[in-house]
Amino acid sequence: MITFYYHPSPNPAKVALFLEEAGLPYEVVTVDTLKGEAQTPAYLAINPNGKVPALSDGDAVLFDSSAILLYLGEKTGQFMSDGTPEGRARLYSWLMLFASGVAPFSGQAVHFNLFAPEPKTYAANRYSYEAERHWKLLDAQLAKFPYVAGDRYTIVDMSVWAWARMMPRILGDDALDTMLPNVKRLLDEVNAREAVKRVDALAARYKFKQEFDEEAMGYVFPQNKRLAEAR
Repeated sequence: MITFYYHPSPNPAKVALFLEEAGLPYEVVTVDTLKGEAQTPAYLAINPNGKVPALSDGDAVLFDSSAILLYLGEKTGQFMSDGTPEGRARLYSWLMLFASGVAPFSGQAVHFNLFAPEPKTYAANRYSYEAERHWKLLDAQLAKFPYVAGDRYTIVDMSVWAWARMMPRILGDDALDTMLPNVKRLLDEVNAREAVKRVDALAARYKFKQEFDEEAMGYVFPQNKRLAEAR
């Protein structure tokens, strides 16, 4: 039985989507990041990086959502490339671009726009610029193909879906309509899939802390403690 360590945020959402799309049985272990549950010794034994998601499948223990998606794709043979060298190369390249560029820059754009203390103009500008640049790369790719990796729906599209849902916080309320029409097309298409309804139901099934109070900020942004001590 697969054990899925879950929180209703973008990276766990993409793994949840794969599990639901593939019809794989799994059990959920909730990890409430705002309560510090990702930093407990028990969870750090699963994911030493202290982030969500993680997944165990028998003796296989995985962390990082892209690694999990690749593992599940190879395990099931679903939602991967067409098997040609060209198809595999395209899937791997875009998945790694997403993992190393789109998601990190998007996350930092949210952080510096919404959470970082002043002065933050330089950092907010840098990360918003890079987030926009990376999303426009995806949009240009989706102008050429129905899906990011070509003609079939894959784990790359699941990654795009999970983060594109956060676009109002990343680049603003009108970003999808004004600058990313092809990303919007893909988002709308994936949102209409039955598996997404089950992912949304999963998020509604559990109660997670929502308040970014002082305690939560300490867990999510531990670097602030070092900054305060340096003053």
